Amino acid sequence: MLALLGFLMIAVFMYLIMTKRLSALIALMVIPIVFALFGGFFEDIGKMMLDGVIKVAPTGIMIMFAILFFGVMIDAGLFDPVVEKIIRIVKGDPLKVALGTACLILFVSLDGDGTTAYMITVSAMLPLYKRIGMNPLILAGISVLGSGVMNLLPWGGPTARAMSVLGLGVSELFVPVIPAMLGGVLVVLVVAFYYGKKERKRLGVIHINQSVIDEMASKETAAASEAVGQDENIKRPKLIWVNFLLTVLLLVCLVVGVLPTPVLFMVAFAVAIMINYPNMEQQKERISTYAGNVLSVVSLVFAAGVFTGILTGTEMVDAMANSLISVIPEGWGQYFAIVTAITSAPFTFFMSNDAYYFGVLPVLAETASTYGVSPVEVGRASLLGLPVHLLSPLVPSTYLLVGMAGVEFGDLQKMMLKWAGLATVVMTIVAVITGVIFNI
Repeated sequence: MLALLGFLMIAVFMYLIMTKRLSALIALMVIPIVFALFGGFFEDIGKMMLDGVIKVAPTGIMIMFAILFFGVMIDAGLFDPVVEKIIRIVKGDPLKVALGTACLILFVSLDGDGTTAYMITVSAMLPLYKRIGMNPLILAGISVLGSGVMNLLPWGGPTARAMSVLGLGVSELFVPVIPAMLGGVLVVLVVAFYYGKKERKRLGVIHINQSVIDEMASKETAAASEAVGQDENIKRPKLIWVNFLLTVLLLVCLVVGVLPTPVLFMVAFAVAIMINYPNMEQQKERISTYAGNVLSVVSLVFAAGVFTGILTGTEMVDAMANSLISVIPEGWGQYFAIVTAITSAPFTFFMSNDAYYFGVLPVLAETASTYGVSPVEVGRASLLGLPVHLLSPLVPSTYLLVGMAGVEFGDLQKMMLKWAGLATVVMTIVAVITGVIFNI
């Protein structure tokens, strides 16, 4: 009965958010409450919800201050020299332009916001593509592939969801996956090289006067800033190296685990905003600018706490896992994390991240534990299909990308699905070799 109730709850949850009857935020709170009441858990429902919220609180704090920190870095102009430098280096060589596009999307995706990364990359690079006659579909393809790989960052949506559902920290879930993520980065660069080589063969190297290149670099950097709503008055070019060193120091401390991740981001944000915007009114203005992004993501994390708290507290997830065990061949048990990695690509293509990470992942993790596979291995594996996910018609930011690049969504899928699948396979192989999802 509990298993049936659990599967029905997840099915209703997925149906309502995929058909847009309810937003993920509301569904995550309302649906589990209704099913818990239906199952007769009225007396304990408050404690279950609170336990779940407390469990995800560190993740919510980390995400909030990560968004604030990278918001300050973007506004201060940390990424602007990279955009300008790439444009000056690539000049009129299609191969360099493609590789420059890959480097730019990988760098600007560090803030974890795919929408912002697309706006900066396309605004900066599209005029150059048009000037030398390159296919803008290549720009869109490299951008979506690079963003898909960088989507594994812990302050991005999917990893944050996995951490909140499984109650794991950055050092447990994300840090061991970094080598696999670098494997995905290598695939992005190889794909950029492949298409750049083809375009160089088709177009040759277009020689553009250096003064024209300098003018384009300045204009396109300004266009990229304008695309994400930045005011030139908030730029801090004199603090570029200070901001760069602060960001590097933060990333090193994250990997080493000097302090708990939420604390690191809190301290880094406080230092960053004091250095760049010492005036209190400026600080209030910057924080209010990021408030929308913070609220939309962090509210989901706390709502997920309600969902997983009830799913766990009622023991529905245990009953669901036991029912799955009965239909999975016993010999497959030790490979459960690898199966999760491969199936995460089609799962996240045909359903939203909310549906997969909040609905499916908890059941997969509980099932895996019965085979001696730890939930953290399943959590890591669930992230490896993300390059494919961004080509799903369920991802709003991809529509922004194709609109800005002026290409068709179907053409983008046709061109990039095979490469996104390759990125997932490569990352899975690296994860197996490094022992983060399977011990050979």
